Formats: sequence, C-alpha cells, structure tokens
Amino acid sequence: MVAQLQQLVRHTRIREIVGDVIRLRATDVALGDMAEVENTDGEMSLARVIGLDRDLVSLQVFAGGKGLSTDATVRFLGRQLDVVYSPNILGRIFRGSGEPMDGGPDLSADPHVTVGGPTVNPVMRVMPTKMIETRVPMIDLFNCLVESQKIPIFSVAGEPHNELLARIGFQADADVLVFGGLGLIFDDYHFFRTAFEQHGVFGRTVMFVNQASDPLVERLLVPDMALAVAEKFAVEENKRVLVLLTDMTAYADAMKEIGVAQERIPAVRGYMGDLYTQLAQRYEKACDFKGAGSVTILTVTTMPGDDVTHPVPDNTGYITEGQFYLHGGIIDPFGSLSRLKQHVIGKSTREDHSQIMNTMIRFYSEAAEARRKQAMAFELSPFDEKLLKYGGLFRERFMDITVSMGVTEALDLCWKTLAECFEPQELLMKQNLVDKYFPK
Repeated sequence: MVAQLQQLVRHTRIREIVGDVIRLRATDVALGDMAEVENTDGEMSLARVIGLDRDLVSLQVFAGGKGLSTDATVRFLGRQLDVVYSPNILGRIFRGSGEPMDGGPDLSADPHVTVGGPTVNPVMRVMPTKMIETRVPMIDLFNCLVESQKIPIFSVAGEPHNELLARIGFQADADVLVFGGLGLIFDDYHFFRTAFEQHGVFGRTVMFVNQASDPLVERLLVPDMALAVAEKFAVEENKRVLVLLTDMTAYADAMKEIGVAQERIPAVRGYMGDLYTQLAQRYEKACDFKGAGSVTILTVTTMPGDDVTHPVPDNTGYITEGQFYLHGGIIDPFGSLSRLKQHVIGKSTREDHSQIMNTMIRFYSEAAEARRKQAMAFELSPFDEKLLKYGGLFRERFMDITVSMGVTEALDLCWKTLAECFEPQELLMKQNLVDKYFPK
C-alpha cells in the first residue's frame, strides 16, 4: 500500500543539486529505493536513494545533474533496483542502468531479479574442487583458476590487461560468461565485444557496459547487476558462471566521487572509509553452491603508479584468494599467487603437475640469478649456461600471454623443455615421475 501511495505522490521541491546528487525532503523512503525524476522540459531519468538523514533524502540521478532544474519533480517507485533475468539475455549488451544498448528486442516483459542481495550463507557453500581451464599456461600450470574463486589481475596503465581478460573469457571452460565494463572507453568496449563474437562465445555471454562518457552512478551498478544475473544462472540453471569485471579501480574512484558529493569524510587518499566493505560485498558473491552451479569472479585492478600499497589493490588483496600480477606484458610468476590451487593440482590434473610446477619455477628463479651474474660479467659455470638457455625457452613458451594450450599439452611441453636443457639427475624430482614422463 505504501509503495502504491509513493508512486502517486510527486515531490516538487528539490532543495539542492550537487553534481549528480539531488536532495529533497520525503518520508517512507528506504535506502536503495528507485525514483523517477522528471525535468521541467519533460525529460525523464531514473534515480536511486543513496543517503537518508531523517527526512532529507539524497538521490543519485542516473542521467546526471547537468541541466536539471530545482523545479523538477521526483516520484518514488517503492522498489529496489532490478535487472532482467531470463535465457533471452544471453548474447545481449546492457547499459549500467539495465537497459539494452545493442538495438535488440525489448526485454521489459521478461522476469526481473533484484540487484544487490545478500551473499550466500556459508553453510550452502561447497569447498572448491574443480579447476577452470583457461589455456593460459602461466595460470593453468602455476596458479590455477579454481571454480568459485575470486581473484584480481593486478596491472598498471599500458599493460595488456584487457587483452588477457578477454583471452581468459573466450578460452575458459565455463558455461556462461558475464562481463562488466566499468568506465570503458569506446575502443575497449568494441574490443571486448568483437573478441567474444569472433571466438564464438557471444551467444553464451551477457555484457553490462558503462562507458567513460556514461553517468557515474551506473558504474557502481554494473558489478551488482552482473553478479545478480550470474548468481541466478548458477542457482537456477546449474551453470558454471565466470564473471569478468574491469576495472575495479574505476569502480572505487566512482565511489570516491559520489562520497565527496555526499560530503562524507574521506579516509586514505580520499577514498571512503567503507572501501573494504564495498569491495568485499561484491567479491564474496563468488561461490560454489551446494547442489547447483558456481560463480567465479576474475577482475582487473589497476595500480596507479605501480603502487601495490594503493588503497584499492591493498584492500583487494585482503579479500581475494590471490592475484595474477601482470608486469612487463607477462604474468609474473613471482608476484602471482592462487591460494586455492592446492585443491585441484594433482587431483583434477595429472599426477606430475605439482612436481613440474615447483621444478619449473625453481629453475626459472635460478635462471634469473644466472642472468644477473652474466650482466655483472661474472664467470658462468656450465650449469649457468644451461639455466640461461632454459630461461629463454621458459619465457618464449610459457610466459607470453598470447600462448594458448591445454593443461596436458603444457605439462608435456614442460618435460620437453627440461629435457632440452638438463639431464634427468639434475631435476631433483621424484624418480618414478622422471622415469614415466622424461622424454627418452
């Protein structure tokens, strides 16, 4: 009844407009409620309640505050934000407001799901035991992506993080792909769309895109919409869903700007004090559901100035289960970590995976030391020469992010690379594995 009354009432006295935030006095309004704002010229825009101070209501206007008059009228809809969810959304592209932007059929009559619900009860979560094969050797071999994992790609401006994210998207062993673009320039949006289309995965992909020129508030809604849809696919359709989000630093910057407009007191480097909580609420949507599918979250987090202590990557590191560190155009084996890989290595992969992983990284670390000795003009031993040869082959065959191969193929190539550089007795591996897999 209250919701019906709210839809009949129009509020005509906007007290102030600060950026994209408007303030007015109203009652019976809840945090997160949706509203329609009608400007004096008849133009309509959606808005969302983002702050309450007794009867003083703050709303974020989706279309922005530019050109908005204080004589505009506001009508509260008495409901939370929702997004279309049905099989018809596969192969479709939506704005941050939830409206289709691809010129396809209208989906407003399809079922909707509320955005931003609670995370899953831990009792209904299953311990991760399945690997998501990405065909990227530096991930599959050394830091496996595990179903229900939440993990970021730490990167800096200029690194090919979008290329890596797209490659994982169209190569990953997943049933449904949900993509969320945050503040993308048009070139990046076009790149992702084209990549998914050309590699034949667009038909099982849903895209939510906020471009750099779009309203700031939509940037905050994209992750919630993407995760709400992903959760429905996992729970109701038993799908293995991979969620790709880029860039979470742009998401945090949007939160900062809105916080400033709300006159909230900032914390470290201007970010709001609830940065950790807001990020955790999204990342914790990753889950392997008991008796159903799973949601795996892979994001890009850019580090301004390559500073891993920046508030966004710093807080992210406490929430997520490792990171892929993209540095110098490669996934750095020394800065990357997957805390769940022990659940799948040697269990859902081949028996030699663990030994190969440790041996390859050990030799690459020694090869890096041999390169330093060579750079300082120290005399190199015959074994150092072997290490230098090995280091070159390792970078060429495994570290290039454009390399694509399955786990078994990559393991066989590891044995071949070791055989080209070392004698069997130099490997210091389990003898039964050497006897079985070392090329004769």
